[in-house]
Amino acid sequence: LMVMDPDNLSVVLHSLKDLRLEQRPIPEPGPNDVLLRMHSVGICGSDVHYWQNGRIGDFVVTKPMVLGHEASGTVVKVGSAVKTCRLVRRIHVHGRVLQNGRYNLSPTIFFCATPPDDGNLSRYYIHSANFCYKLPDNVTFEEGALIEPLSVGIHACRRAGVTLGSIVLICGAGPIGLVSLLVAKAMGASKVVITDLSQERLSMAKKLGADYAVTITKGNAPQALAKNVADMLGAPPQITIECTGVESSIQTAIYATQSGGVVVLVGLGAEMATIPLVNAAVREIDIRGVFRYCNTWPMAIAMLASGKVNVKPLAFETTKQGLGIKVMIKCDKNDQNP
Repeated sequence: LMVMDPDNLSVVLHSLKDLRLEQRPIPEPGPNDVLLRMHSVGICGSDVHYWQNGRIGDFVVTKPMVLGHEASGTVVKVGSAVKTCRLVRRIHVHGRVLQNGRYNLSPTIFFCATPPDDGNLSRYYIHSANFCYKLPDNVTFEEGALIEPLSVGIHACRRAGVTLGSIVLICGAGPIGLVSLLVAKAMGASKVVITDLSQERLSMAKKLGADYAVTITKGNAPQALAKNVADMLGAPPQITIECTGVESSIQTAIYATQSGGVVVLVGLGAEMATIPLVNAAVREIDIRGVFRYCNTWPMAIAMLASGKVNVKPLAFETTKQGLGIKVMIKCDKNDQNP
């Protein structure tokens, strides 16, 4: 469909802390695939974790793997069975998985940049045409690449049962904490308090709509933090979305949540954690896990296109120290505009 540059520079993790830029052959799409010229790819905490640790839980890097899974791009070639009348040019990439059910829990799931599957931090990438989503004209490539983290926030808020009038605590103001904030507000949360060690991230959270921001210092007692949150809100939050994976933060989440409320664990930390389980049990607090997302793409795209959610600050706003909230890599040599 388009003239292709033979350059397919890719970011490849060979092993623990061995990250290389290297040329790879441009792949040929199968019958039901499309070849994409990648435009924008976000750097996720999991990409960094694979680089620094060589694994995430049971997912271990055993052979060279291209990183990247938050991506948008343009279709440049189609497989023989792809109907061009249904083909869209500007797309967001979703993992090649079943469209219905809780596919995120399938043991056979394909997911970009999860061993053994390559990611899309490259000039060109092959993907199933069925799992490429059209970007509306008013949604930029950069926003499109943020649909993936936005989906985590949507899934977390759905699991938590956020609805009109909900009072929510979010632990952690990194990218996932911030998208959870955006989604919680869009779903009707009346009050959201967010915590973090970083004052810069909390300042961003306030700009994005957080009602209260709590600066954490190392050594804070979880029960004292929980009381601080309740005092600030006037009552304990009904829902807590824990985005750090840090043991003390999980403890705070349980202590802080209203009896009969919900704690959703989004952040992944150590395999074992000491938590006040009896406290949760006798107060009938539901502890719910989150693994990525499922069936979130239409909602995420609609939120962006309608303006209900604005993710632009996550990609483009920087602090005075020059630290970005979300790093975005431009893969298209012909469009390097920030």
